[in-house]
Amino acid sequence: MTGIFRFDVLSLDGAARAGLITTPRGKIRTPAFMPVGTVATVKAMHPETVKALGADILLANTYHLMLRPGPERIAALGGLHKFMNWPWPVLTDSGGFQVMSLAKLRKLDENGVTFQSHIDGARHVLTPERAMEVQDLLGADIAMQFDECVRLPCAEVEARRAMLLSLRWAERSKTAFVAMPGRAVFGIVQGGAAESLRVESAKALADMRFDGYALGGLAVGEPRTVMLAMIECVLPWLPHAKPRYLMGAGTPDDILEAVRRGIDMFDCVLPTRAGRHGLAYTRSGRLNLRNAHHADDPSPVDPLSSCAAARTYSRAYLHHLVKAGEILGMMLLTEINLAYYQDFMDDMRRAIAAGSFDDFCDAAKEAWRSGEAGNGLV
Repeated sequence: MTGIFRFDVLSLDGAARAGLITTPRGKIRTPAFMPVGTVATVKAMHPETVKALGADILLANTYHLMLRPGPERIAALGGLHKFMNWPWPVLTDSGGFQVMSLAKLRKLDENGVTFQSHIDGARHVLTPERAMEVQDLLGADIAMQFDECVRLPCAEVEARRAMLLSLRWAERSKTAFVAMPGRAVFGIVQGGAAESLRVESAKALADMRFDGYALGGLAVGEPRTVMLAMIECVLPWLPHAKPRYLMGAGTPDDILEAVRRGIDMFDCVLPTRAGRHGLAYTRSGRLNLRNAHHADDPSPVDPLSSCAAARTYSRAYLHHLVKAGEILGMMLLTEINLAYYQDFMDDMRRAIAAGSFDDFCDAAKEAWRSGEAGNGLV
């Protein structure tokens, strides 16, 4: 594969920016929302449907694909893109989140992390070098450094230990990264909820000259005000000409405020997980289709959606599918939610280009307040 990886900022409105990431497998419009395909599938969705809804890039996970079906097997079958029938860009999370989420099943030291598989109990060692090797075997367009993510709140001394370890792992990850035309590797800023640690991490990573930079260890239990404060303190220290990625944060209001502060990329399981549990995201707020008052409602979920399912299926029918536990209900609501997220990103890009982002934010929040939830999409 030949080509380049390039990021261009096309429009600015305050700190908010609209841009374009160019890769050999396609262009990624930013701000971008990446649907999560942890184990090489976006749950309940066909890949071509995900693309048709507006997604330019998917996220897959190094740890989970390492366990099953295995990166060597995927490589032998032609790589992740061919394996999952998604010929467009893929970003792979390195497994750092699992260092936190599977804390009871792992042992951590300077070299890396030894996991006990949650599938069969087998032991697997993930080091910065192995994480980069797995991502190379998968054929990731954007690979992430291996890092240690800590759950918040945590003591500052613990956040500092993990941040410094992540910096040492960042150097090892970048050294082990298999540089090929068009592929990129991102560093991950850590530091818990301490501004001084976040700034120290960002400065050190900027000196390592990664292709892009992520903020990790946020949206993991801390108050929203803390997350936004960490974004504000970090972004001035990251290169303006490189993409900025907020990992795992995914409510529409969180995305809106992060874009306002200069973030370019997002991922979250929220729209797909919510769809499987009877929740729909719309321009007028969040709908809980499990609620009984939808049982006799013939109106569509969202008549303004780009998604035909949101315009043509009644709330009564979707309520019935959810209550009956039918797979079709999960599929339709997942599609509706992913369409909402992609419409939302497109609307933000247009507003930034038009210089009307603040007005867009005010209008979006007012529309959310008018909906069933009554308190926005937080």
